[in-house]
This record gives sequence, C-alpha cells and structure tokens, in this order.
Amino acid sequence: MINILIVDDQKHIRDGLQAMLRQFPLQLGSIYCAANGLEAMQCLRQHCIQLVITDIMMPDMDGLTLMAKTKEEHIKVDFLIISGYSDFAYAQKAIGLGVKGYLLKPVKREDLQAAVDHVYQEIQTRQALSRNMEHLSRRAQETDRKELRMFMQGAASDEAWIEQTEQQHPELWQRYRLCLLREELWINQPGASSSHSIESIAYQVYGRHGCICLQHRPYLILAVDANVEVQALPAALKTAQIDAIIAMTDPFHGLKELPNSYTQVLELYQHSYLFPDKPCILPEQIEKLEQQWELPYDELYALFQLIGTKNSGKIAQGISMIFHKDVLQRYHIHYTQQLCRATVEMLEEYERVILPYMGEETLDTACLHNLFDYPGIRDYIQALQQQLLRLNQFYYEYKCSYRNSQDLNEAIRFIHESYHKPLDLAMVSNHVSLNYTYFSNLFKKNIGKGFAEYLRDVRLDKARRLLAETDHKIVEVAAMVGYESYKSFTRAFREVMNMQPTEYRQFMRRKHERERKQNTAL
Repeated sequence: MINILIVDDQKHIRDGLQAMLRQFPLQLGSIYCAANGLEAMQCLRQHCIQLVITDIMMPDMDGLTLMAKTKEEHIKVDFLIISGYSDFAYAQKAIGLGVKGYLLKPVKREDLQAAVDHVYQEIQTRQALSRNMEHLSRRAQETDRKELRMFMQGAASDEAWIEQTEQQHPELWQRYRLCLLREELWINQPGASSSHSIESIAYQVYGRHGCICLQHRPYLILAVDANVEVQALPAALKTAQIDAIIAMTDPFHGLKELPNSYTQVLELYQHSYLFPDKPCILPEQIEKLEQQWELPYDELYALFQLIGTKNSGKIAQGISMIFHKDVLQRYHIHYTQQLCRATVEMLEEYERVILPYMGEETLDTACLHNLFDYPGIRDYIQALQQQLLRLNQFYYEYKCSYRNSQDLNEAIRFIHESYHKPLDLAMVSNHVSLNYTYFSNLFKKNIGKGFAEYLRDVRLDKARRLLAETDHKIVEVAAMVGYESYKSFTRAFREVMNMQPTEYRQFMRRKHERERKQNTAL
C-alpha cells in the first residue's frame, strides 16, 4: 500500500487524476493534493508519501524545482512528471533528477495506470528488500549479543573471537562498566516492564557507540562507557519518571574482564534488596559490610514456640525484629539468604508434623525458597509472615481438635442416651458447655454431617430395630425414638429408606421367615 501526492495548479486536473487513481486495481493508501511545489513540500514533510505525480510548469515552485528540493532535504520519494510541453529538455532534466515516468497532457487513463503500476511494483520490491535487510541485520545483532551474553555468563571463547569482538567497539571495551537495571514493579501491578524504554534512555545518555545491550530478561544488562558520570543514567531515568533498581560496577578494561564484571554486577543487584531506598547500588556502598556472623537461632526458636497459640501479633512482631533492616544492612547479602533458608526449614519441619491432619490444606513454602523471586525484601518478609500465620492457625486448630475430642465424645454419648427425648443442638451444646455456633461447626467438621442429620440417623436406626424385632405399633415406635408426630416420623423414614415403616416391617419379617426355613432345612 502506497500514499500518493498529486501536484498541479489546476484543480480540475488534480480532481481528474485523483478519480482515475481510485479506479485502478492497486492497493493505494491516502491521496493528497497540492497546488504548487511549496504546498507539496509542506505535505511531504508532514506525511509519509511514496509517489508524487506533479506538473512541471507551476507558479511559486515548479515540478523540477520540487524534485531538486526533495533531494536536498533527503526526502525519499518517487516522481512521475506530467507536462503539456513536449520539449525534450524538460524530460532530460527530469530524468537527471531520477523521474520514474514522463507523461504528456492530456493524460490518458491507460498511460497513467501503466506508469503508476510500474512505480508501485518498484516500491513493493524495495520495501521487501529493505525488510529483508533489516531482518538480516537484526539477526546478526542478536547473534552477536547472544555470543557476548554467553561469554559474559562464563562460556569459553578463544582469543581470536575476543579480539574480533573488541574491534567492533574498541573505545567502549577499553573502559566500561556493567549496568543492571530492573524496573520497580509491585506484586500484581498491571502493565509490562518498560525495559525497552530504559534501554532507549541509556542510548541517549551514552550514545550509540557508548552502550551495548547484553541482556533483556530477566533484567536489563548494559555495557556502558565508564568515562560518563555515574549518576548520569539514574538522573535521566528520574527525569523520565521511571523507578528502576540500578546496579553499576567498577570500571573494567578489556573484553576479557566481562565475566568478572558480570559476577560483580549480580552481587551488587542482590545487595539492592538490603537497600531498597537507594536507587543506584555501587561497589563502594557494600565494601564495609561484615562478612562473618552467627544466625539468631535462639530468636528463631522462641518465635516458633509461639506457633499454635493466639499470639499472631507476637509472631508478626518477631518476624519484623529478626528481619529488621538495621540488622540485615550490617552484613553481606549471604547473611539474609541464610536467615531466610533457616526460617523456611523450621517452617517445613513444623508443617511435616501436622501434615497428616491438614487434609487438602497445605502451606506454600516453595514460594519462599528464593528471595530474589520477589520485587524486594519487604515483599519476601510479607510472604514469609503470611505462611507463618497460616501455620499458626493450622497448629491452633490441630491443638483445639485434641482438646475438643473429649467434649465431642461426651456430646455423642449424650445424644445416644437422650435420642428418645425432645433434643436439639442448643441442649447438646449446653450439656458440654460449648458455644452454640462453635459446637455446630466442630460437630460437622469431625462427624462429617450436621447435628440434625446425625440425630435423625440415630433415631431411625433405633426405629428399624423396633420395627423388625417388636410388635409395637408404628405410632408407638415414632414416640419411642423421639418423634412428636406420626407424620414427621414416616416422612423421615421414607426419605432415608425409600419405603414406609409398615413396608419395612413386612420386608424384615419375610426375610426372617426365609432364614428360619433355611435353618430348619439344614
């Protein structure tokens, strides 16, 4: 699809040419019109146009001057010249300016279509070739970047490759820093990372020859000119209102040092978790961190002693104290990693004890194994605290189940003793001195059915025995098992047994008679 500009000082010619173009079987985009070369230049500056069809003789700026002007301003566009003059000198000058066709007025429809079709095919071929070249160039750049990234991450390379790669950016590799950038995104924050925006700003700061992108994911890593002021990139990102974590290494010299600089930038990035208020982490900021320590096992044991109690507030407070930033910021990041690992291991030990009693409920301790899966240390501590509080709740319910088992057994004994009397949930919960709602939930959770359903099953079980083994009337049986009315008893019996009490009694008597005869025959 191409856009076309028609330039002619006569409106009826412009309209006629536009009408003819719309009838051609070509994929045309927008068609613009101008009355002279000056208007045409303004249109060319404002719009993406591939073909200009222009008259030669026009006021203010003629067609040949228009062609020359586009060359001066490096506007890439093809021209078809239309003129009422058959003088070869015009055609010769137009050819010198690169015209694609020369048509005489009045323009014939078939001549215009043939000329436009010819230019259209040329443009399509050039666009396809340009796309292919861009694709090949992009593939080559991606291959180079992949090789650099692999070398940076520790892959072996020979001296010839190192020397050849250094020559592609000799000034940069002479003195460079590695810079790791990751946009600060909160958990569940919508929107994608703006790593490409950050990369674009970096190229503005360092220039095309002073910056190479080595990695896009999981975070952006750039090799940048070490001669540029360290704070230049953080300042540019701040101006662009992009909040990013930045780790920047010491200056390194030569491509051979790239793996060492990569190790340093990763260590700096990890330390950014200790200093969330510092947007840019530099080597001098972590040099004085202590390298020896003892983990606070006594505090951890004391924290886990609270598990299974109602002291959820103290548990949250304990986590905050153990992982207090003033403590973490004294030591190398490995201290924080070891502290996280020790806490999670205790969490998993406690979980294993009550795992058989948890049913389908589980903790998500796998999400706590890697601190650096989180946007920052605060997010990790919040997730750890959440799992601890869940464990506390599980343990509390686990302990309560043991305390309540005696009460529950007493409630069941009372139901079996008192089923023949008027009985409801309130009476049973009062008997065992438990809250009505709490007892209802406890009963259903442990017995597997609600109180009313359980009481009905106990009464009907007694009723079946009376119907099968005695001659009591149905109404008497109903009263004997606690039903106040014959109708409610028969309805409940039919719902459970799919037959009337009288039918059940007849069925059981026939069954007993068959068994008696079989025993007699034996």
